[in-house]
Amino acid sequence: MIFDTVIIGGGLAGTLCGIHLAEQGRKCAIVSQGQSAIHFSSGSFDLLGRLPDGGAVEDPMAGIVELERTCVGHPYSVIGSALCGRYARLAPELLRRAGIPVAGDCRRNHYRITPMGSPKATWLTIDGYMTAESRDRMPYGRVCIVNIEGFLDFYPEFIAEEFRKRGAECCIDSVNLPDLERIRKNPSEMRSANIARVFDHEENLEALAARVRAAGEGCDAVILPAIIGINRNDSLEVLQSKAAVPIRLLPTLPPSIPGIRAQQSLQRRFRALGGEYFLGDAVVSADIAAGRVRRIFTANHGNIPFEADDFVLATGSFFSKGLVATPDRVVEPVFGADTVYEADRSRWYTQRFFDRHDYQAFGVNTDSALRVVKGGTPIENLYCAGAGLAGFHPVQEGCGAGVSMMSALYVAEAILKGKRS
Repeated sequence: MIFDTVIIGGGLAGTLCGIHLAEQGRKCAIVSQGQSAIHFSSGSFDLLGRLPDGGAVEDPMAGIVELERTCVGHPYSVIGSALCGRYARLAPELLRRAGIPVAGDCRRNHYRITPMGSPKATWLTIDGYMTAESRDRMPYGRVCIVNIEGFLDFYPEFIAEEFRKRGAECCIDSVNLPDLERIRKNPSEMRSANIARVFDHEENLEALAARVRAAGEGCDAVILPAIIGINRNDSLEVLQSKAAVPIRLLPTLPPSIPGIRAQQSLQRRFRALGGEYFLGDAVVSADIAAGRVRRIFTANHGNIPFEADDFVLATGSFFSKGLVATPDRVVEPVFGADTVYEADRSRWYTQRFFDRHDYQAFGVNTDSALRVVKGGTPIENLYCAGAGLAGFHPVQEGCGAGVSMMSALYVAEAILKGKRS
């Protein structure tokens, strides 16, 4: 099988890179071993929330300029603030064309409300999910938080407590329907995706709308867990058309409806552009000669190789096994790329869970073009994008999605520039 570009990994970085290349006419394939981290995301895409010293970031682009000055190994510094600014304007348009409606400003973080009701600085949030412009104030004076009876991945009392701290009056209500009883018989089935399938049926969505309308009487907004719209795009629109007050969704603990929908939308967009998506397959070996990847072999395709002009490594970090830790080193398992890590394992982490752990910044060694380095030399046509890159702390810095998107577009444009030249 012959392609212009083969991308290994189907997460946010891999699919966005593939979409951008495919929009420019490149014949692309994505080989994805399984579900990516985006499957568990909460409806927002962070660009930069904190600097490495812990300082809060209000203007992500100004923060990236500061990173460029002080942290030369950070992926944003490698890409450069000017290009990050351009990609931060391009990425939302790519998401919207993929059917993921987002709002946000790369010059000013807003706050999305987490599953526990607290505000978290972010860049882009999917339409319909609750946000606030201030960390200290909720946008509504009185809200009703409506849960599904028996749903254990949503915590109205905790959420109400956080809202009250920020000036909102709260009441709590719940919904029950006969069709929910079937999945309620097994508590392990009471998960957001299964509940959402119940509300894909018109009669159940109508019943939910009636309950929401009643619960919202006298309130400025109704807050619902994200348990609608897994297989239909108009669920929130239908509910909103029948309610007298705004309805805002809050993400739940994984599995996440906004994450599942975002992943599905990106995959559909890639395929609609002519891309070939090989889900459930894994790369087992690669032929590298004269400093170039010639072809790769996968578990499902046996001795049938994937050949391409360019390859992109977007397999992620430890979570998705894009990096593997042994007792004394960190390994990139697909190509055996050079990795950046601390030699003294005792310094990889601390005893405090929420500390800034060194291992989170381990990753694949790359050059200034994000080409993968092996044996001290860049591989000419193999690039790395996303969470597998070294030099950043995605959780503490609130930049995981941003690094994935910025590096995906940087790599895609390097490939396109090479083709044009």
